[in-house]
Order: sequence, then structure tokens, then C-alpha cells
Amino acid sequence: MNQRIRAKTVRLIRSDGEQAGIVPLEEALETAKKESLDLVEVAPNADPPVCRIMDYGKFKYQASKKTQETKKKGRTIQLKEIRMRPRTEEHDLGFKLKNIQKFLEKRDRVKVTVLFRGREMAYMDQGIALLKRVAEEVEEFGTVEQAPTREGWRLTMVLVPK
Repeated sequence: MNQRIRAKTVRLIRSDGEQAGIVPLEEALETAKKESLDLVEVAPNADPPVCRIMDYGKFKYQASKKTQETKKKGRTIQLKEIRMRPRTEEHDLGFKLKNIQKFLEKRDRVKVTVLFRGREMAYMDQGIALLKRVAEEVEEFGTVEQAPTREGWRLTMVLVPK
């Protein structure tokens, strides 16, 4: 650790958190060696630099544990997509509604897409009615974040969990 601290004098903080004042680097290193701990530069840009006597390995371990804990608590929300056609049959629609419900219960966002091909473009109102029906069916599990919007050959709507 000696190689990284270049200043001749440092502001020393002891292992118990008490300030020892401004001391020469050699004295700070000897104090750390007596306590069988490491001298770690905490604020290198200060004048003089601030160094703390601590167990560096333990410090790194605790920092990694803290980052693991925050990763465990934070969950990434996924965007699932369900695709259907304007003339999707009742039975198939039931399955798709069950999947949407399952995704919303898992706290995922769901993008419902109605695809149109060829002459089906003339039945855009059927697609809007289908998306409204889907929104009504899953109303108790989620709400509409983005109302049905037309994007070329498709109508899309985004649902979020309640």
C-alpha cells in the first residue's frame, strides 16, 4: 500500500475513528503496522491527503456484500409482449389473457400487440375493440399505461401491474 501514497505528510485517522492530526507518512505507516492494519488513503485530493488505519480486506468484503444486498433487493422489470390478430378466436384469446394475467402478477409490464396483414387494415376498429376488451378483462391485475396506438401494421397497448 505504501506505493500509492505519495505525500510526505498525511492527516491520520486512527482505527477507532479518532483523528491523530497531521503526521509524516513514515509515522502513519508505523502506527498502522503496530496495529497490524492497513493505511488507506481516503481523500487523496485533500491538502494534506487523508489516510485511515483500517483492515482493507474487511472493508472491501463489506463493500461487496453491500452491493450484493442492493442487487438482491432491486428487481429488473421486464417488458413481455403478447401478439394477436384482429380475428383471434375466443379460446386462443382466453389463453393469451391468462398469460397476460400471469405476467402482471409477476410484476412485469405487458405490451399487447394486434398485428394486421393485407386487407385486415380496413378493420382497425376491431383491433381497438379487442385491445379495450383485453384491458377490461385484466383490469383487476393491471392498468393501461399506454393507450392503443397505431404503428404501421400494428396496434400496441402497454399494461402495468397494479
